[in-house]
Amino acid sequence: MTSNNTAAAVSEKSGTAENYTRIEQAIGFLRAHRGDQPELRDLAAHIGLSESYTQRLFSRWAGISPKRFVQFLTVEHAKRRMLQTGDLLSLSLDAGLSGPGRLHDLFVNMEAMSPGEFKRAASGMTMRYGFGETPFGPALLVTTLRGICHLSFVEPQHEKLALAALRQAWPEAHLEEDVTGSRAQLAEIFSPAAPADGSLSLWVSGTNFQIQVWRALLKVPFAGLLSYRQLAGLLGRPSAARAVGSAVARNRIAFLIPCHRILRGSGEFGVYHWGTIRKAAICGWEAATVDRATGV
Repeated sequence: MTSNNTAAAVSEKSGTAENYTRIEQAIGFLRAHRGDQPELRDLAAHIGLSESYTQRLFSRWAGISPKRFVQFLTVEHAKRRMLQTGDLLSLSLDAGLSGPGRLHDLFVNMEAMSPGEFKRAASGMTMRYGFGETPFGPALLVTTLRGICHLSFVEPQHEKLALAALRQAWPEAHLEEDVTGSRAQLAEIFSPAAPADGSLSLWVSGTNFQIQVWRALLKVPFAGLLSYRQLAGLLGRPSAARAVGSAVARNRIAFLIPCHRILRGSGEFGVYHWGTIRKAAICGWEAATVDRATGV
């Protein structure tokens, strides 16, 4: 990347990244005090902003007020949503319905290979990568002619570490930076409006069981929630919740393969490869998006 491009990238990222950092701080505070129904003034004081600016910042990000958003962070909401999602998916399976997963109005298709096959196919292949902003902080996107093979959230100032990990994962691939293309595709992925063709392709590598779990994740609807045990049951492996959890944790295509929608049976968010607060942020943001669209 040229020095001019680098400067432009830093300038664009700084404001958005700072805003998400404050949003994350706010959500951490709301989660910790959700039982107390914190006032706006307490939230504003915690993140060091005025009440009016805090309200505007949160409303721009989530489309709803902090007071409304905190309801989507409760165990009661999670348990209710898990029950609804489980019933919906069970009915779909009973009716023999199948097909690619849907994200907003995007159809997400997945091509999968074993690790050995993937390594051979990736040798000498051009992989285009780029960093861009999302509603949940900076992200690294990697694409090939066969589809998206990597999407991860990256903490500010950790871009070099993320690239080093990428080169270690695919040492024989040809990595080519594509800032413009990556930003455009990230905007498409995280926008409620569907693109013209309405589809995305993923290219992944995993064991047969991991691939089964990831395909099942694609069927979990936007803003839907399931427990690990529920997901295992949908796979016909009700006693394999722990193995399902391990497969979920191995997912390296964030958001598109929606491992963030799998919670503990207690309704707690549990662990997430890119941070528990980010997991809560994504789940709450999705719930808020549906809340605005339906007026429920």
